[in-house]
Amino acid sequence: MASRCAPLCGLAAHCFWLLVFILLMEVSARPANHSSTRERIANREEKELLPPDHLNGVKLEMDGHLNKGFHQEVFLGKDVGGFDEDAEPRRSRRKLMVIFSRVDVNTDRRISAKEMQRWIMEKTAEHFQEAVKENKMHFRAVDPDGDGHVSWDEYKVKFLASKGHNEKEVADAIRNHEELKVDEETQEVLENLKDRWYQADNPPADLLLTEDEFLSFLHPEHSRGMLKFMVKEIVRDLDQDGDKQLSLPEFISLPVGTVENQQGQDMDDSWVRDRKKEFEELIDSNHDGIVTMEELESYMDPMNEYNALNEAKQMIAVADENQNHHLEPEEILKYSEFFTGSKLMDYARNVHEEF
Repeated sequence: MASRCAPLCGLAAHCFWLLVFILLMEVSARPANHSSTRERIANREEKELLPPDHLNGVKLEMDGHLNKGFHQEVFLGKDVGGFDEDAEPRRSRRKLMVIFSRVDVNTDRRISAKEMQRWIMEKTAEHFQEAVKENKMHFRAVDPDGDGHVSWDEYKVKFLASKGHNEKEVADAIRNHEELKVDEETQEVLENLKDRWYQADNPPADLLLTEDEFLSFLHPEHSRGMLKFMVKEIVRDLDQDGDKQLSLPEFISLPVGTVENQQGQDMDDSWVRDRKKEFEELIDSNHDGIVTMEELESYMDPMNEYNALNEAKQMIAVADENQNHHLEPEEILKYSEFFTGSKLMDYARNVHEEF
């Protein structure tokens, strides 16, 4: 028995070391993916330095598109995205019922428009707090000397470094007033950012941003002046006749492109339908067929209590099957996809148990 085992054991050991050798050769032959790691880091840094295209709790994106996740953002607050389709349904239902009970301040097992308005304002404030917290980290990244101020040149150096430029070479070129070698797209981005930088620089203008001013630069919803600037940018992009206001045809005008199939056509039809509804029912407050900058600013202001009440009524109306102008547990579970982004099944059978 022992004599048969010895050759087998030797063979096994030989095979083991042969496998190790092959693996080592494969690892040494395969180039390390350092470039992709550097690219991921650069992309993250660029994202942190650039003002975001999407602002949580604001009805329009920076490019003027409707914020499709707005209802979920103002209902879930910083927990937005916390309802995963793959999560255990019972747990998600309970989580939604916990939210319901927190909104239902007077504990009558139904949510009024006033209760929903208060909740929306509270959740919007959560998004503000998250932005302030993130801004502290981003400000430290562009203020390495910690003097509490960031110049446009300091920011530009960090931004171009995040785009792959050599930080020292860019800093030296700026210091020596030399022309920077950047591509046309990057130059256009820099010019737009500089305009925004000037707007965020509160009087008396010194081209140095404090932490609060840098917050306004990244998040215009935090500043009345920057919110006005954001509105002007959106109107400028959508205004086709140069009258500095928006007609319905201008607001629902489709982005340039070619529709290649029925699915694309359906998406276009949905785009037009959604924007027409938003324009007529919410943005054009005096219903004269024209949206002024003042109307658009009021509509986009995340801390506008009147807007929050309108939003509360609209959200309740979506799920108010018994037409009593309140939201009840069965209704919020049935329309869970609207409120959380996830469809929670078996709502009727479980609602009393979960509550």
